Amino acid sequence: MPTLIKTLQATFVRPTAHKESKLIELCESYREALHEAFDAGASTLSAVGEIVVPYDLPYQAKAAVCTFVRQLRQVDHAKELGDGQPVRFSNQAATFDHSSERTHGFTWWVPQPGWGTNFWIPLRINPAQETYWHDLVNEDADPGPIILRQRGATWELLVTVKYDVDEPKGDGEITYVGLDIGETALVTGCALTRGSPTAPFVCDGGRAKQLRKEMFTTLKRLQERDAAAWRIDERFAYFQNALTDIIEKASRQAVEYAAQYDNPVIVMEDLSYIRERLDYSRYMNRRLHSWAFARLQRRIEEKAADAGIVIKYVNPAYTSQVCHACRHMGRRDSQAVFRCPNDACHISTFQADINAAANIARRANPWGESVPLDQAGRDDSPQDGRGCDTATTPRVQSRDADDAHGR
Repeated sequence: MPTLIKTLQATFVRPTAHKESKLIELCESYREALHEAFDAGASTLSAVGEIVVPYDLPYQAKAAVCTFVRQLRQVDHAKELGDGQPVRFSNQAATFDHSSERTHGFTWWVPQPGWGTNFWIPLRINPAQETYWHDLVNEDADPGPIILRQRGATWELLVTVKYDVDEPKGDGEITYVGLDIGETALVTGCALTRGSPTAPFVCDGGRAKQLRKEMFTTLKRLQERDAAAWRIDERFAYFQNALTDIIEKASRQAVEYAAQYDNPVIVMEDLSYIRERLDYSRYMNRRLHSWAFARLQRRIEEKAADAGIVIKYVNPAYTSQVCHACRHMGRRDSQAVFRCPNDACHISTFQADINAAANIARRANPWGESVPLDQAGRDDSPQDGRGCDTATTPRVQSRDADDAHGR
């Protein structure tokens, strides 16, 4: 039985000045420890542990630093670590409480260093996720890592919950549905029926692209003019809400597309720590970093789980450069056109995103395709990719209004 992960999201009720100062100190200490361990080249739990032990951090955060740095070094071969990392905790920090007598029923026991220093913070939750929060409180769910991050004046909490999903049932064969997530086309879907691409689906990304451009320009101008913090937060919230709406619609359409097939399994690329793997121009890096690859994937995953559809993650290497029909390496003459150089192949040109989606679908079967390994040495077997991102570009402000933006 496959295990899927649902990410629960909540925001803090405005903390007192004292509690907020403790949260800021926690963020600063965590980032110092994380950067020192990463810059030192530590790649094992023991090596990272020796570095972070002196820091004034709760043990749940120290454990998360050790795991995170080891994964960055050993799995993702990251060369750089971005600023403004969120605070990560191990699942031992998953202590929650609920009371119907409170205005905000759910609270989190915020880990702090030392004995008797933890404190409770009320949470604003998504009502659609209330059942999962009750499972956490009642210890009926298996919690995963916890992420704390600051966005302007808002503190946000992300909690992963593991749960089992039944394998597809039925007499027919499994239909693999590849979903390619990008910028020009937010989501491109392609189902494989008897090995052939069938009735592809494309969700245009023009509106999201326009919003991100407007957001970057607007926030930059407001910062240059030393606009009031409330004004910057207001515009940031506008773009955040608009992009969130786009993500919700795109993820719903993608799952509905997959659900029309018999015994569907959605297949997506493993984009874990995509930031450390991007190496384009400064302009392209800003555009790609600002788009919520992982956030869109997460919403697709959650909606798929509600629909009883299993999701598999696969190696993303060369999905846009290989011909889905003959497996020869080709090229993209333009953003939208893939060209196959194999004269014996019945494909000469093909819509590039649909070609990539078909390749992603094929890769759900580890024996179905073999591709050249990239420099990171990753294999071609299905992988379970997870991430956490934002739909908007981080803003640079004063420390009190810093957008602690993470991956």
